[in-house]
Amino acid sequence: MSGWQQQSTPGFARRHLVSRLFRLLCGSLTLIGVAFLIILLINVVIQGYEWLDFDFLNSFSSRRPQRAGIKAALFGTLWLIALTALLSIPLGVSSAIYLEEYSPKSRLSNFIEVNIANLAGVPSIVYGMLGLTVFVRSFGLGRSLFAGSLTMTLLVLPVIITASREALRAVPNSLRLASFGLGATRWQTVRHHVLPAAIPGILTGVILSLSRAIGETAPLLMLGAVTFITFTPSSPIDEFTVLPIQIFNWASRPQADFHGLGAAAIVVLLSVLLLMNAIAVTIRWRSQRKTP
Repeated sequence: MSGWQQQSTPGFARRHLVSRLFRLLCGSLTLIGVAFLIILLINVVIQGYEWLDFDFLNSFSSRRPQRAGIKAALFGTLWLIALTALLSIPLGVSSAIYLEEYSPKSRLSNFIEVNIANLAGVPSIVYGMLGLTVFVRSFGLGRSLFAGSLTMTLLVLPVIITASREALRAVPNSLRLASFGLGATRWQTVRHHVLPAAIPGILTGVILSLSRAIGETAPLLMLGAVTFITFTPSSPIDEFTVLPIQIFNWASRPQADFHGLGAAAIVVLLSVLLLMNAIAVTIRWRSQRKTP
């Protein structure tokens, strides 16, 4: 036994060394990525800090940098994300519940699963072309918030469905069997036991999908979202612009002042994103506390 231990000791030592080196490599790459991100954020904040004030938030876009603001783009972004969440979350979660809890295993369900997984990797510009053809032209919605939110819904649905299905799949099957054993129906089991346990994972998918939607520019440019408006949307059928388009417009101009405005708009966009994620994380944390 001692001879076997002596022969195996070098192998164990080598594997532990490889494990430590791999952990060190992963940690170093993570620190490098975080360092680059911090440098970029500091650069953006320094460049846009002098433009951040109440007038910047409460003014419309202008050809004069001193009078330009993001009021229309900010309201358009909030409208777009609210409508997208209102459409995509119920539809995505309901689709995941049906596919995971009700749909029988068949070739059709396998075909749907494969297509949902493939749609999650489709470039966003393709969804913009689809939205332009279907919602803007065929349905006659024009360059409206509703057309933009429908396009964003198509963009984020595969991510929400996939993440929600994984969250539902992670719920122990014994929980379902115990509920059925007590006489509960499938819907009662899903509603009172499976869904509450899966909410933290579902919210993770929602956070990722809406975070992607809030920063997308290409689909909205394909839809024809305007870059210069002097009003805030008051209904889903109004024309709109969003912060990524406004940032793109300012960054493409040669004047240095507009670059500073673009940096300030980036800070505001990141703040909106962090606030939205903080609310979702808080809801997820409370859901985890309530889950036994």
